[in-house]
Amino acid sequence: MNLIAAVDENWAIGNRNELLIRIPADHKNFRQETTGKVVVLGRKTLETFPQGMPLPNRTNIILSSNPDYKVKGAIVVHSLEELLSKLKEYQTEDIYIIGGESIYRQLLPYCDVAHITKIDHAYQADAFFPNLDEMPEWRITADSDEQVYFDITYHFLKYERITVQA
Repeated sequence: MNLIAAVDENWAIGNRNELLIRIPADHKNFRQETTGKVVVLGRKTLETFPQGMPLPNRTNIILSSNPDYKVKGAIVVHSLEELLSKLKEYQTEDIYIIGGESIYRQLLPYCDVAHITKIDHAYQADAFFPNLDEMPEWRITADSDEQVYFDITYHFLKYERITVQA
């Protein structure tokens, strides 16, 4: 499975249920990577989308502990076990975990690839992605040239899980 996120230099991903910054090239990369695929997200992340609607041209699977929560155009599951069971119906390489913080943390152990837009700036934040640079089992396997959006620089990074020898 894949994770995809934009993080700042402190691995922050959001503040007050909003993205830290909206970078058009990052959104384009996200669309290219996830269109036609399965996206897994939490309820709070869904509520940040336009009109709180699922992303078009993707299978949206939402994890919510509320047993009465329903979303038109999406599959809703209510536990990690139910989610993992549902995900068996799809090719693992077609599954993208898209947030938020608790979803990333719960599903990181099941993922092998992380597509990270690393922004060279520190923002005020209250939501964070796990710091892959501090985890010996994760390695950067691809790094784009430096990208620039106004005065902000960033890179598209690909991390892959490796087997760590004991």
